[in-house]
Amino acid sequence: WVETKPMEIKRVYNFPEVGPKDMYLLHHEELESLGLNIPGIKRIRFFMTFGQSYLTHLKCLENVGMTSIEPIEFEGKKIVPLQFLKAVLPDPASLGPRTKGKTNIGCIFHGKKDGKDKTYYLYNVCDHQECYKEVGSQAVSYTTGVPAMIGAMLIMNGTWKGPGVKNIEEFDPDPFMDALNKWGLPWKESFDPELVD
Repeated sequence: WVETKPMEIKRVYNFPEVGPKDMYLLHHEELESLGLNIPGIKRIRFFMTFGQSYLTHLKCLENVGMTSIEPIEFEGKKIVPLQFLKAVLPDPASLGPRTKGKTNIGCIFHGKKDGKDKTYYLYNVCDHQECYKEVGSQAVSYTTGVPAMIGAMLIMNGTWKGPGVKNIEEFDPDPFMDALNKWGLPWKESFDPELVD
């Protein structure tokens, strides 16, 4: 593990069908399970994009203490600033009608297969407005909900089974990947992607 300051490591990546975006190296909980459950993995990282406007607003709110999770006294009551901020911000579900653009969510793999160096990019592109037309929500919610639904379906129909609690990467991926194509998150492949240093 390497510790960094928040948003310290930034890269610009040219995402297929989306274009160049600023992305930042972050911790994400799946790194822990993937690192344990993928044999031979030597390096794993997670990047997420954020627009400059979002980061500027977040920094301003942080500077005035609104992102704090420490309770403060306000008019004789204890409040948590971050919880108060959440209460006054718009409900994320209400943003769907005005969210435009596309997401690009994927994984770049680099390693050896059959003794040869291989690079592979597996990704999905999802349009916010198309998602809103279909389910009344933007693509971030859609790309979170559909995989969870598929996982539940595969457990319920007995495709995925076994004792105990498991992470998704411990199951056969083929039925899941097939279902992504069927249930609105078709994936694409690139065999010569731009790499991230």
